[in-house]
Amino acid sequence: MKGVLFTILKALPLFTNGGSIILNASTAASTGMEGLIVYSATKAAVRSFARSFTSELKSRNIRINALSPGPIETPGLMNAVNSLGMTEDQFKKTIVSAIPMGRMGSPNEVANVVLFLASDDSSFVTGIELFVDGGMAQI
Repeated sequence: MKGVLFTILKALPLFTNGGSIILNASTAASTGMEGLIVYSATKAAVRSFARSFTSELKSRNIRINALSPGPIETPGLMNAVNSLGMTEDQFKKTIVSAIPMGRMGSPNEVANVVLFLASDDSSFVTGIELFVDGGMAQI
């Protein structure tokens, strides 16, 4: 949480007029998952940063949004699953059952949303939390 805050504060002088800051939050901030108390709380703080900085930076035309991915199939996630003593197949079966779209997301799907938020296509979008989670945190 401190790292996110200090990074924003150090980056702000680089923004002369306008721009887009995208913060990495998580669905864990909205769902209250067992064993993730501190992680969930820090991601909720990141979401709050997006809201508060939106108000603070409006006069500088800097847009700030939070992106909250759900389960994204990456080597890092799979390594974490293995360290919990669970097989990848067990994890996927369990987690996919909670995702309305019936599958985990891909890194490219997250990247496409980041590109949208960074581009002028989202010029009237600020202060939001955008979920890339297959509907997991929505239903």
